[in-house]
Amino acid sequence: MEIAELHTGGCQCGGLRYRFMGPLKDIAHCHCSICRRVSGGIVTTWITLPGRAFEWLTGTPARYESSPGCVRYFCARCGAHVALVTQLSPDSIDVTVATLDHPQLAPADRHIWTQSRLPWLHLDEHLPREAQEVL
Repeated sequence: MEIAELHTGGCQCGGLRYRFMGPLKDIAHCHCSICRRVSGGIVTTWITLPGRAFEWLTGTPARYESSPGCVRYFCARCGAHVALVTQLSPDSIDVTVATLDHPQLAPADRHIWTQSRLPWLHLDEHLPREAQEVL
């Protein structure tokens, strides 16, 4: 019998809180230029999970369609980028690992969109690389 894992997280100011059930797997460092621009960071690390496993507990996130078919959710007060849903995988949600209450428990298992990575960024050589995201 598999034991369900409960994970929680939220934005910096506490205006958004969420939870999801399931293991911490399917975690990727994204190197796409859109993630860089919306986050202000050089890489965004995502965990992908079934949308039905995810629940907003507190607040209503603001929405931004960063590209056709990709909606990103963020806190309108502090600006924290929390999640995204894409038409490429409509039954799942991607959550930013940095917003988990315990992000240290969620190491990445691969790099995605490496064709867009910054050339001066050295990657963890032990993780697989995907030039584009493979669904």
